[in-house]
Amino acid sequence: MTATIVALFTATYLGMALGRFPGLRIDRTGIALVAAILLLGIGALDSRQVVEAIDFPTIFILFGLMVLSAQYAASRFYDWCALRVAQGARSPARLLAVTVVVAGGLSAVLANDVVVFAMTPMLCVGLMARGLDPRPYLIALAGAANAGSAATVIGNPQNILIGQMGHLDFWRFLGVCGVPALVGLALVYGVVWLVWRNHFGLPTADHAAEPVALDRAQLAKAVVATVALLALFATPLPHETGVLLVAGAMLVSRRLATRGMLGVVDWHLLVLFAALFAVNHALGLTGLPAQMVGWLEGAGLLPDRLAVMAPLALAASNSIGNVPAVILLLSAWPSPPEGALYGLAVLSTLAGNFLLPGSLANIIVAERAEASGVRLGFIEHARCGVPITLLSMGFAVLWLWGTGWMRLF
Repeated sequence: MTATIVALFTATYLGMALGRFPGLRIDRTGIALVAAILLLGIGALDSRQVVEAIDFPTIFILFGLMVLSAQYAASRFYDWCALRVAQGARSPARLLAVTVVVAGGLSAVLANDVVVFAMTPMLCVGLMARGLDPRPYLIALAGAANAGSAATVIGNPQNILIGQMGHLDFWRFLGVCGVPALVGLALVYGVVWLVWRNHFGLPTADHAAEPVALDRAQLAKAVVATVALLALFATPLPHETGVLLVAGAMLVSRRLATRGMLGVVDWHLLVLFAALFAVNHALGLTGLPAQMVGWLEGAGLLPDRLAVMAPLALAASNSIGNVPAVILLLSAWPSPPEGALYGLAVLSTLAGNFLLPGSLANIIVAERAEASGVRLGFIEHARCGVPITLLSMGFAVLWLWGTGWMRLF
């Protein structure tokens, strides 16, 4: 049974790295789900163990933030922001700066994957209507969404998981990770500008895209809910309870149908989380992860120091992806120190900018842009992504070491 579990575990994370299996149309979510089903079918897990394996507070927070984001989408706020960004600035430098600030700011409060999913198509339309090449702005959109999301415990799925596993305070997390995130945003702007400085072109005002009618009443409801959520984070109420209360309030509406709101929820991501929890739990029952952690601790190679954490985050995030990497690490290393949790959150998030498949936000931008007629290539992204990542991770390492949260060696 142990050999079978190890084989299924290996196949699952090989699928996470490849994104699919050759000859099949199954994606990462399907691979993880099939593996969990097989583990249940062969008796490696029973239904009770599957339920126990799933970290429901993390699932609840992800779900609640998606419902809140659906409220913003219903007001057409994302479309309005993207079009205003694309058409408002008079120069490429200012346009790039606005793209970085808006994407980074929204991603710090709302999940970054949802932000780029909603903004990418309208940003492409607005930029092409002005005769501009959307590619540098799309790279900035993805890079800023990743960097901005590193600032808060609700900025992206892996931070949500880390925050729940470590019971991290929202405002303390912001105090530790906010500075590296801000520096990361500045680096996104600076690197994209330097790499593309001779290819931006001059914007025109001709052939403007269709204006977006903003539903101010629905937007006001979303803003009030967001402020209420941040206020709840300052209370003893569990984070998942506060998020679900806000989500429930969003579902009570005279104008927006519940089916439409729930249709915006990324159920695939929730299923991916649940399935990976089950797969990792099955491996944990074999005792192998505990033995591996013991060996690493004896060899002085636990990622509780930056010299180990930084290269591990970079390699794992750009192979199996930062979300699966964090789930895997936390399942094998159940009691990391608080400083290591902050380091894992900020470094795994910033590492996602390295290559195009490094984070789900990058993939979403590329896929949504291609559907809008803009192809963002692997090499084009890497020309900016590699220096952005190395510089931002380098600063984050110095910050975490200098502030005393983690040892360097």
